Amino acid sequence: MSGVSLKVDGFGSVENPITKKVEDIARFTWQNENGMCVQLISYGAIITSIKFPDRAGQLADVVLGFDDIDGYRKSNNPYFGALVGRVANRIARGQFVLNGEVVNVARNWNNKHSLHGGVIGFDKFNFNHYVKGNAVYLTHLSPDYYEGYPGAVLLTVKCELLCDNSLTMSFKATTTRPTAINLTNHSYFNLAGHETGYIEIYSHVISINADKITETDSESIPTGTLLDVGGTPFDLRIPRELGPAMKNLTGPGYDDNFCVNIPKCSNEQPITFVSRVLHPTSGRYLEVSSNQPGVQLYTSNFLPDPCGNISPSTIIGENYYEVDGVLTTKLEKVNVEMKDNTTDVKCLDDESKAVIGKGGVHYLKHGAFCLETQKFPDAVHHDNFPSIILNPGEVYNHEVIFKFGVEA
Repeated sequence: MSGVSLKVDGFGSVENPITKKVEDIARFTWQNENGMCVQLISYGAIITSIKFPDRAGQLADVVLGFDDIDGYRKSNNPYFGALVGRVANRIARGQFVLNGEVVNVARNWNNKHSLHGGVIGFDKFNFNHYVKGNAVYLTHLSPDYYEGYPGAVLLTVKCELLCDNSLTMSFKATTTRPTAINLTNHSYFNLAGHETGYIEIYSHVISINADKITETDSESIPTGTLLDVGGTPFDLRIPRELGPAMKNLTGPGYDDNFCVNIPKCSNEQPITFVSRVLHPTSGRYLEVSSNQPGVQLYTSNFLPDPCGNISPSTIIGENYYEVDGVLTTKLEKVNVEMKDNTTDVKCLDDESKAVIGKGGVHYLKHGAFCLETQKFPDAVHHDNFPSIILNPGEVYNHEVIFKFGVEA
């Protein structure tokens, strides 16, 4: 495509979990005429970097990640930038019934539930790849009953950067036996720059096109009830500042599936606007669109909090919006309650408690947000949720678009 270039080089090597053979990892770098640069690697189809200019033309890398493959292979890597599956999110008790057969999958969440495909999910495989024009195609064959899931699944991921600053990802899969599949990309975004942390995240302004969320219990397992967002901190239909909105939550932050409002215009699920996030200071914004019925908003609640004191605290100012022909969002000032500086420095420099990312940055709690397009979590246990069962002869089709821009 005119205006976009693509370069392919290497990003180290890794051992295949099944064959034990060492495989070379490919890195793909797109650059467009607007100064946007995206890097993705064949290992886990991971987005390792997205650089985009602010309103002054200053570039910043707006996704969290690591400088080398060793970082992505560490046990404390919280799926930075990865394709996760065979089933993203939770499966209660690591068990479900499919066509009368009890399916047992890995219980890697609190030793009780399954999370993001199990112990060795799709994020831990090096995909085969080929390039056509400026599009990169990544493929992976998941064996029958790998991590407990029936059916051999052939997965293809298509990735491409466009001239309009859209990063498009298309996931398609087929299976030899009925199975469950629910994929997502797990990028961690901070539009102020990956190194700027929670204070900048609190000032991001977010909206999500959803009237309901899936209610969850204390272990983040859906109850099957769909809750109206009206009158709750989950009402993000009108843009809200993340810090003040998070302050009103009962938990440590957002980790919830929002039920996207999908037009009832056809039998096929159209690509629909999901969310818009703006960082007012830099002017950078991200718009997410997808053909999936849900999106998980996650505010990095499980990244390290070494001093135990990271949270939006006292809010000064009113939460209000003005409409003068145009919707105007008034930013609230969010204070962050911290302990004395000596204790803070000691805590924050403790590498045993840190996730150390690109450039040696210590990634901390609330330092990024995720927008994981998906079908609903734990859908195998709730008939009222969109089904995640894929049968032979069917094609799983998941489209997601991450479009970046800048406000003047």
